[in-house]
Amino acid sequence: MSAPAETFFAQSYAEARAKFLAAAEAAGLDPEPHRHPLLGREDETLALDVLRQGPARGRAERLLILSSACHGVEGFAGSGIQCGLLADAEWLAAVRASGVCVLYLHGLNPHGFSWWRRVTQEGVDLNRNFVDFQQRPLPADPGYEELASALLPRHWPPSAENEARLSDYIARHGRAAWQQAVSGGQYTQELGLFYGGHTPTWSHITLRHVLEEHLAGVRELAWIDLHTGLGPCGHGERIDTGLGADEGLARARQWWGAGVTSLREGNSSSALLQGLMWSVAESVCAQVAPGARCTGIALEFGTLPLDEMILALRADHWLAAHPEAPPEQAQAIKRQIRDAFYIDTPAWKAQLLAQAREAAQQALAGLSAAPHP
Repeated sequence: MSAPAETFFAQSYAEARAKFLAAAEAAGLDPEPHRHPLLGREDETLALDVLRQGPARGRAERLLILSSACHGVEGFAGSGIQCGLLADAEWLAAVRASGVCVLYLHGLNPHGFSWWRRVTQEGVDLNRNFVDFQQRPLPADPGYEELASALLPRHWPPSAENEARLSDYIARHGRAAWQQAVSGGQYTQELGLFYGGHTPTWSHITLRHVLEEHLAGVRELAWIDLHTGLGPCGHGERIDTGLGADEGLARARQWWGAGVTSLREGNSSSALLQGLMWSVAESVCAQVAPGARCTGIALEFGTLPLDEMILALRADHWLAAHPEAPPEQAQAIKRQIRDAFYIDTPAWKAQLLAQAREAAQQALAGLSAAPHP
């Protein structure tokens, strides 16, 4: 790859989408836009853009998904990686030679991407939104209920007394329990952190429709979902998505290395989550590709220490609940949330692109070598 990694990354959703569409055109691929009902921060069109490289629908037995912006503001990293791969002649040639189909999903949550929010326009964490909403009651999170008013106080910045409540919870239960309570997913506080919603979001519904259209006939499915925010700065943790249960985890470690972590085993930088987006792959495959084997990782790139990242999220959710905040404070909070999920330096971007390229190549090799189920 001749161009510096920096050139593939953007400063806004509008720029990121323009770069992705231009990269698709340069690669000779036709994008399939799924337009969002709302406009973006710059009054731009929002869309989940789908790009298919390889065999046509219904003719691909092996398929790799590369997706970005499940958590909107994290899309700056994921979009840059996707654009870098589309500009990589060696990667494009390897895909063609393999016979594997690659599905690039750009901007799963375009609204959050544009508005520099992690959540969707409904205020929902997309990676907590895939639960059975017909079942009542929805999953409970007593830990979050206890912490809710301390996490999002009436005034910002939080007071020393407010922060002492959080420190006390950690002292009594430990940091792992605190992270679980805060981030595991909650379904009662609509303005709160990591809210899973009360119904499927636009992004949830659109993603399901896209997969229903593109997974027909697939026998072997791999998914790399691109994320930022957890772990050491610039390091790409490979987190098993839970697809394929124990067999899927074993395949993930065979394809991507023994260092693949697992939410179920408790060795990931992430807490154990509920309502995971990746579960949609297995439910769709059951309908349109019965018997398909599913394997996946979330490629999670570190940015800031956990406490700083959570503080930025708290500030952003507070701002959403207080639109009357002074413009200077609002601007500072928006910059804080973007900086928490996007380290805007050439070195960080180069680290991301190199690691993502390796993971994509490993997925291609794993799919190519996998026996037919």
